[in-house]
Amino acid sequence: MTSRLPLLLAGAALCALASQAAAEPRAQIRGEIDSDLKSQLERAIGQVDGAPSNRFEARRRARAALTSAQALLRSEGYYQATVEDQVEGEENPVAVVQVVPGRRFVLGEASVNWTAPEPDAETSAAVIEDIRLKPGAPGRAADILEAEGRVVADLTRRGYADATALPRRVVVDHATFLVQPGFNIKSGELVRLDGVQLRTRGPTKESWLNSLIPWSEGDRYDPEDVAELERRLLDTGVYDGVGVALSPLDDVRPDGLRPVVVTLADRPVSLLEAGASYSTYEGVGVDIFRTRYNRFGRADTLRYGARIASIDSRIGGEWSQPHWRRAGRTLKLSSFIVNEQTDAYDRSAITAAADLSQRLGKTSWFSYGLGVDAGRYTEYRFDPVTQEPITFDRDLAIVTLRGSAFMDRSNDPLNPTSGYRLSLSTQPTAVAGEDTVLFLRTEGQATAYLPLQDGAKTVLAGRARIGSIIGGEELTVPSDRLFYSGGGGSVRGYSYQSINPRLPNNRPRGGLSLFETSVEVRRDIGEKLQAVAFVDGGAVGFQETPNLSNMRYGAGVGVRYKLPFGPVRADIAFPLNKREGDSGFQLYLSIGQAF
Repeated sequence: MTSRLPLLLAGAALCALASQAAAEPRAQIRGEIDSDLKSQLERAIGQVDGAPSNRFEARRRARAALTSAQALLRSEGYYQATVEDQVEGEENPVAVVQVVPGRRFVLGEASVNWTAPEPDAETSAAVIEDIRLKPGAPGRAADILEAEGRVVADLTRRGYADATALPRRVVVDHATFLVQPGFNIKSGELVRLDGVQLRTRGPTKESWLNSLIPWSEGDRYDPEDVAELERRLLDTGVYDGVGVALSPLDDVRPDGLRPVVVTLADRPVSLLEAGASYSTYEGVGVDIFRTRYNRFGRADTLRYGARIASIDSRIGGEWSQPHWRRAGRTLKLSSFIVNEQTDAYDRSAITAAADLSQRLGKTSWFSYGLGVDAGRYTEYRFDPVTQEPITFDRDLAIVTLRGSAFMDRSNDPLNPTSGYRLSLSTQPTAVAGEDTVLFLRTEGQATAYLPLQDGAKTVLAGRARIGSIIGGEELTVPSDRLFYSGGGGSVRGYSYQSINPRLPNNRPRGGLSLFETSVEVRRDIGEKLQAVAFVDGGAVGFQETPNLSNMRYGAGVGVRYKLPFGPVRADIAFPLNKREGDSGFQLYLSIGQAF
């Protein structure tokens, strides 16, 4: 079976090439016409498989091509074109369309005729000004249709939700070579909004829903406000479906206001999730979590359960309340019992946290909160006096103020091809117990995406990450707050924490500063596949400012398989500065791009 696979692939490729070679234009375009118009005509008449077998077939193709060419010429403003179908040759007949485009017609003054009731004078003037049909421009049908669509869209944005276009009247004057479009528009009455009508049998409380409304009673209808309410409901993550739409005309209230109808399809009240994972470094991991949705009718989510793994095991839960006291703000409370066993440290602790996050626009947010950890740390450190590794246990209580911000100006959350992203995290931290220390941990990251070809078939992506701990020392800062690098989310080609300088016993040594960078080229192969080549680099230092003298690099290639929700990623990477104990390569599988 394996030996036949290359033959099957080669055969499929040859068949594809053969089918492309057999395709030819339905007819040849002849005449003195510019290259752009000729290309448009060739696309309009299309292609067929193989040459015509006789003159009758060639004539049929020529006539079909003539009809398509005439339609294209008229749509581009050539209303006096001469088009003739011909057949050349006897034994090998060829279908030909002879084209003399003639003079191109241009736009005259456009007019808008309102059907009663007319919009107010200010709206009417603004809409007409935005038609964007310049007299003297080519009389293209597509431009006229787009202008009509803009009129209706502008009316809708200005509160005339029922605006429609009636049959237009376009005058083509063959004497003056002018195309004069006349639009007949029915604006309807100005719509002013009431509240919402909730149509669902689920637990969602209408009082909570009313707190999300981005308009006030009596405001002009704005489709962006309706879209924002829908976005706020979708952000909660507790509904399988959300519908938000203006009520029909027959539902206008006596005072002239119209409500917005909200339809919600609730997710199952309770969901049990179980999963397993495996990697050569982290070993086996098992997760069992239960999630409960909308228990209090305010789109809240409670998730609790346990994870058992070689490195990070925990049991506990978290509760989140979206749109807490204001739209876009989410309150999250969490508490876990944690057991971590890494090469750099072991930790057994109880953690609790409370965070508030606020959405800004569609894709950006900031958050702030408080975290408390208490537990026992077994830490593997470096003694600068004896120059030897040391191991010590500490009982610590840690209080952290947490602030972060994220700005996303990319075009896709899982497969970005243009734009950029910025993130910043800052954590003032107080440690008590067997040691007392105050320090500030700060970290920032920037990623950017540049399409190198039309259609973003090739994309250049870059990432830079920098971190620093100010006010603490290597031996006093808890090990889980130091910086580590290496792995699928940082420097590929190295296992978790293995970029760090090492102790004499080969354990990773946590640092006070961090620098990472990545460059990646992504190239589409067909519609579903993407090939990737990348180079990553990183360094961990023991001063507050990053130390680039111990940079370590990894390089590799990967493939992405595009699915509707995002790409599935598979990468293989190799360490370029391999040390004793490093693997020769690392494999990574996940959903979404590396960054």
